[in-house]
Amino acid sequence: MAMSEAADQAVYQPGTLPDLPPPASETGIIGWLRHNLFSSWLNTILTLIGIALVAIIVPPALNWLIFKATWSFPPDVVNLSRSPKFTDCAQGGACWLFVEARFGQFVYGFYPAAQRWRPDIVFALLVVSVYWLLSERTKPKRPMAIFFFLIYPLIAFWLLYGGFGLEVVPTQNWGGLMMTLILGVVGIIASLPLGVLLAMGRRSTLPIVQMLSVGFIEFVRGVPLISVLFMANVMLPLFLPPGTEFNILLRVLIGVILFSAAYVAEVVRGGLQAIPKGQYEGAMAMGLGYWQMMRLIILPQALRISIPGLVNSFIGLFMDTTLVSMVGLYDFLNMVKAGFKDANWIGTEMTGYVFCALVYWVCCFGMSRYSMYLEKKLHTGHKKR
Repeated sequence: MAMSEAADQAVYQPGTLPDLPPPASETGIIGWLRHNLFSSWLNTILTLIGIALVAIIVPPALNWLIFKATWSFPPDVVNLSRSPKFTDCAQGGACWLFVEARFGQFVYGFYPAAQRWRPDIVFALLVVSVYWLLSERTKPKRPMAIFFFLIYPLIAFWLLYGGFGLEVVPTQNWGGLMMTLILGVVGIIASLPLGVLLAMGRRSTLPIVQMLSVGFIEFVRGVPLISVLFMANVMLPLFLPPGTEFNILLRVLIGVILFSAAYVAEVVRGGLQAIPKGQYEGAMAMGLGYWQMMRLIILPQALRISIPGLVNSFIGLFMDTTLVSMVGLYDFLNMVKAGFKDANWIGTEMTGYVFCALVYWVCCFGMSRYSMYLEKKLHTGHKKR
């Protein structure tokens, strides 16, 4: 009897029972659905509404984009017996023939077809340089940073514009996606350091520096970008000596950089204000000067905190490049819209706009995903992921 009681106690002692698997309704896809989509009556209603919207929107969209779309040219067009046109496309679907027929113009604008290898080299160097700088697999970084910020702009300008053995292609012939990338990349790269300096100037204890920084930031943020572009295009030449020619693309670039820098300055200022006072005191206790303190201690932390706001500003800047069409530049969207005016392609507006939206979405989504990766990489554990 004593042995039986001892055996019962051994069986029911804590920790002696084997671990049982959780119920099937709490694991796998069923558990995920219960916890994320059907956890309450309100979530259940919202989930059912979402499913209904997907069922209503997605099938017609896929039919128009893919299944009923026209992808290939008719035989007489392939044999070059005539030019392609909108009537070659099937009704009720996207006319991707329009994109294929004018793809070169969408990408390069009015750049001469025989010289388009030059923008291709510029784009290839840009991709390689950015990948080298941002990827953890490539080293060293310092030589590539020197090349990207000092040497690459000179090479890119020489290849795109010409001279010194290359045919000169004036900026009036630039356009399309090439123009959009030039405005976006140059605007982002140039506005970031200028915005950092403006943010530091706004927090400076020197009255003149603070006043000038605050005045510039508040003035630029108080006017829309289109007015800045008009001032750069119309007003700026009035302040130059008579007969002085100032390239319109350069004027627009200056306006875009200054406009973006004002918004970047406010984002960076928020990051600077989030740094605890102890960081400044610790840096000064180590004997660091102002610029050493900002470069080694304060700015790295402030920029890490400011990553979401900075990327948001850069995405807005990239999409705002479409406004340059108001001053006569043919950016990507404006070049696509110009294709609608061709008598052969009247009726392709929807396809053109969807193509533009897809290209802009890919670029902006790429920036967003990289910012998320960068935030995760620099995460220090002081905030919730």
